Amino acid sequence: MTLIDQNTIHNRILAALPAAEWALLSPRLTLVSLELGQTLHRHGDVIDQVYFVETGFISALTVLSDGHPLEIGLIGAEGLAGFFVVLGGKTSYAETMCQTEGLAYRMSASALKEAFDTLPVLRDHLLRYALIFQVQVAQTAACNAHHALEQRLARWLLAAHDRSRIPQLSLTQDLIAVMLGVRRATVSIAASTLQRAGVIRYQHGKITILDRAGLEDAACECYEAVSGEYRRLFGEHVAIPPEPAPMA
Repeated sequence: MTLIDQNTIHNRILAALPAAEWALLSPRLTLVSLELGQTLHRHGDVIDQVYFVETGFISALTVLSDGHPLEIGLIGAEGLAGFFVVLGGKTSYAETMCQTEGLAYRMSASALKEAFDTLPVLRDHLLRYALIFQVQVAQTAACNAHHALEQRLARWLLAAHDRSRIPQLSLTQDLIAVMLGVRRATVSIAASTLQRAGVIRYQHGKITILDRAGLEDAACECYEAVSGEYRRLFGEHVAIPPEPAPMA
């Protein structure tokens, strides 16, 4: 079995583990590639695998009765997809879909639950992550109800940039509409407003962040609210990690 060097880990939960807990957990981890558009969990399916994200980011989506999905949160290297199992969940409430290509450490749900019961530092970080994810979901709901679309788009792009580490994102108007819970026809208006302000460039299904500070000014309070809570719980922002080594 190939040993994983903890110094190369970018997932913040795994990187924060003490050496003794890492030695017990790491043999259960398998590095896997995540593909753009790949669905890791579907609504109502039994969660048998969880994914500690290394690079890229994942959308957690709730699926409405008419079949339309709506994003409730983003998952990047600060967390993992499928964490509901440590809270007693057996099936997935949310659908998790990869918004970029990336890497993740996969682990069986049963192994994670066993580790949760026996590794105190891991348990503490998983519970704090569950809390910050709940904060993100609640703030997203408030944001969708009360803030202008341009502000919401800026907030979402900042969160995506924090997790993807790339300034250019491949996003169609249909996808943005799903992420923000709006009609497709209104998306181009919001993107055009931010483009005229000089903070992004939107063309050919790609959004490029040109001015990060300006984008932060254009966003609503919700971006800082979630980021500030992350700092309070973990002592740091969802910071952009260094470039990882290529997958063997």
